[in-house]
Amino acid sequence: MLACLYPDDEGALRVILTQRSPKMRSHTLEVAFPGGREDDDDQSLWHTALREAHEEVGLNPALPQKLGELDRFVTVGSGSLIHPFVAMVAERPSMVMNPDEVSELIEVTLDELLLDEVWREEIWRRGDNDYSITFFELDGNTVWGATAAILRQFLAEVTGVMDDRWGEYGR
Repeated sequence: MLACLYPDDEGALRVILTQRSPKMRSHTLEVAFPGGREDDDDQSLWHTALREAHEEVGLNPALPQKLGELDRFVTVGSGSLIHPFVAMVAERPSMVMNPDEVSELIEVTLDELLLDEVWREEIWRRGDNDYSITFFELDGNTVWGATAAILRQFLAEVTGVMDDRWGEYGR
């Protein structure tokens, strides 16, 4: 999975998200980072993330500069293990959606994601346990589940709430 940042024309940092195609086998129409399953010929999980971003949104795999990794995450519904990578490109990349995998490209600023009215948390009970579920409301799209949990950690990391291992972006 690739959380890819780029500066827009006004200098704001944007992150690339997608709305999954209704043609997908699972998580249809959910908002997600570009990503997917590892292929046997992928050299590493980093290469998996680059390949998947290229397949889904046409992101040139030579452009992203890896900044780091986030905590691995297991989805509740499908039990998939997600390996999140954070990357940066120097400017808005040329992207073309693959309609078999993506129905919408969502490019949101970090400033918007940090607005109080965009973010919320709910406590859900499953069995005997309570779980904190994060939501981001983005102009007609609700981000939740694994993507929102990863996005929450991502925002904490890049804003410096957790630590400063992201270099100049860790503020």
